[in-house]
Amino acid sequence: MRRFFSILVFCLGTSAAAAQEAPQSEPPMTFVRMAEIISQLDEDARVQGNVIELTLADVPVMVIADPVADRMRAMVPIRSADGLDADELMRLMQANFDTALDARYAVAQGRLWGTFIHPMSPLEQNQLISALAQTVTVALTYGQAYSSGALSFGGGDSRGIYEDILRDLLERGEEL
Repeated sequence: MRRFFSILVFCLGTSAAAAQEAPQSEPPMTFVRMAEIISQLDEDARVQGNVIELTLADVPVMVIADPVADRMRAMVPIRSADGLDADELMRLMQANFDTALDARYAVAQGRLWGTFIHPMSPLEQNQLISALAQTVTVALTYGQAYSSGALSFGGGDSRGIYEDILRDLLERGEEL
């Protein structure tokens, strides 16, 4: 077991160093750039302070940025957390491990949310678009596939839902 952790720490350290040395192909993500990208995805997107509200696939999305902490969070309300039983919470945790991928299910302020949380400056345009698509998809597949759609294990409909949303968003983002 100790050998496993030593290898894991070495791999994580090597990956982190390589990531720091790798040149970024785009300028750092800023709140202004994020708002410009999002406005291409939803021309009715609204900016209020450090929050951008938009709608994708008829799902309301909030993107909150904290430039000082260099963090961003995309959030989609799914349902009230009231009535979530142990089996449902277990299923959400399983999905966070294997099918939600970069998006996650979370409970806060009495609600179940689909979320994506990431450092802001290294986020590239296509990663942002994929993050929004995954976050919307975890909401749309809640109660069924519990999937972000990015990778789906099985022959369900979630992969097609994700691909349609991602394709549409990438096409709109090409105008940048």
